Amino acid sequence: MRASVTGLLAVTLVVAGCATIRDSRLNPGNWFGPSREVVVTEPDGNPLIPRRSALSRPEQAYEGRPIDRITDLTIEPLPGGAVLRASGVAARQGPYAVQLTPVEEASTDEVLVFTFDRLLPGRNTPVGPERTRVAEVATRLSDLDLEGVRMIRVEAARNARELRR
Repeated sequence: MRASVTGLLAVTLVVAGCATIRDSRLNPGNWFGPSREVVVTEPDGNPLIPRRSALSRPEQAYEGRPIDRITDLTIEPLPGGAVLRASGVAARQGPYAVQLTPVEEASTDEVLVFTFDRLLPGRNTPVGPERTRVAEVATRLSDLDLEGVRMIRVEAARNARELRR
């Protein structure tokens, strides 16, 4: 046993010292070869946002319509901005994908205008009691968004609510 270990050690030292083996493809240290310099190109867009693959579906445009009416509107201050919350009641059950959509045409330096939009299922759903048709939405507004704003208005199909400073 000692002879085989000693012999194996001797052969290993001889092979490691041999220049022809050290530079050949038999040496595991050379399997990947020497490094080389390559040119790096700038990525298009933000590298933190994943790119869409060729197999992914194209992004669909939001087809939301205004909710029937708004029941509550509040603003809660946060460090660096505020959260605008709205509650509304849809005309029938099943509103989903609700959002506050900014209305650029109606907004000015002193007034921010949003619409409370929602999607409804494609099939006809029952009207049901009011508590089953309630939807809530919130959006964050930064201090830059609120700079100089005196009023925030959120519009629905049948009413609108406003918050003033």
